[in-house]
Amino acid sequence: MAPHLNIVPSMFVLLLLFISASKVQSDAFDVVAKFGAKADGKTDLSKPFLDAWKEACASVTPSTVVIPKGTYLLSKVNLEGPCKAPIEINVQGTIQAPADPSAFKDPNWVRFYSVENFKMFGGGIFDGQGSIAYEKNTCENREFRSKLPVNIRFDFVTNALIQDITSKDSKLFHINVFACKNITLERLKIEAPDESPNTDGIHMGKSEGVNIIASDIKTGDDCISIGDGTKNMVIKEITCGPGHGISIGSLGKFQNEEPVEGIKISNCTITNTSNGARIKTWPGEHGGAVSEIHFEDITMNNVSSPILIDQQYCPWNKCKKNEESKVKLSNISFKNIRGTSALPEAIKFICSGSSPCQNVELADIDIKHNGAEPATSQCLNVKPITSGKLNPTPCSGPVPKTPGATA
Repeated sequence: MAPHLNIVPSMFVLLLLFISASKVQSDAFDVVAKFGAKADGKTDLSKPFLDAWKEACASVTPSTVVIPKGTYLLSKVNLEGPCKAPIEINVQGTIQAPADPSAFKDPNWVRFYSVENFKMFGGGIFDGQGSIAYEKNTCENREFRSKLPVNIRFDFVTNALIQDITSKDSKLFHINVFACKNITLERLKIEAPDESPNTDGIHMGKSEGVNIIASDIKTGDDCISIGDGTKNMVIKEITCGPGHGISIGSLGKFQNEEPVEGIKISNCTITNTSNGARIKTWPGEHGGAVSEIHFEDITMNNVSSPILIDQQYCPWNKCKKNEESKVKLSNISFKNIRGTSALPEAIKFICSGSSPCQNVELADIDIKHNGAEPATSQCLNVKPITSGKLNPTPCSGPVPKTPGATA
């Protein structure tokens, strides 16, 4: 009897897998074949895409929306759940946004809202066509910037896998993750010119269990930026640059910001960026907390500020410079970080005078300055815990009375 009992469950599992695969195949919603979309780069994809989504979302069996190869114009789309079963989008083509920023009245282009058990894949491209927006997006033109759309928004999405997708030339952030849980972004390609303003690669806030893995990010702002309320996050195998590095923050700008905790960034390569591994908080303003942040096994290539804690973050010199940051930083480590710095100040810890950084660790650091001067390390309101080989020597350089603004 024993052999029979072992075989039956195995056959049952195979049968279930076959039935499941058949259902997924039969429940495919092709936007061209079934919903009349045209891959001519001129006809708006919005209605066929939304109609396909609604029908797939209403299916009681797993379903897939398919966007075949070709070039599509998409004015905007809001894809809402909850859906009745797991749902996928297979994006094979190139989806283009209107190039004219005036076509947008709010910061949304492609938005997923309140979706659970979701996957997007297929090798397709979301092209924000942002070149006109870059010319007009200045620090003085806030009203214009407030209406620029993010390429892809994930709001209140749970249990999701985003894989093998490209985001290109977004008018603002490429991907925004808000109030999500258990979402993995893997093998993404993000690209925009190095002078494109506010084009963060992936930004997130108030989310838990986010994983960003094996992705290539070239943009004009932070490759990855981590906002308040982010917890238990893994970032690994990222190539970043050009851009502004991988950043915790900025934090402390707004009231009632939630703590950031449990972030591990490892096995990354950062090249030709203004910053590398960075934590940034505003002086004055409001309180907050950052803890259990760990940068490990990172290669820096010609990075202006490879390791940076900046609690006097003040872009465009618009801040309360004479006040201390109220954000508390603790239990932060930088381990096995090596490479080259474009400026002599390879390590800068500019902590708050009213709430000094606690338990900051440096271990096995080897960063050389590309120029004639040796690399230096600056420390303000912090006494780092050190171990292993350390180049430059921790806290070996003087801190200027007015540290320079960073982007």
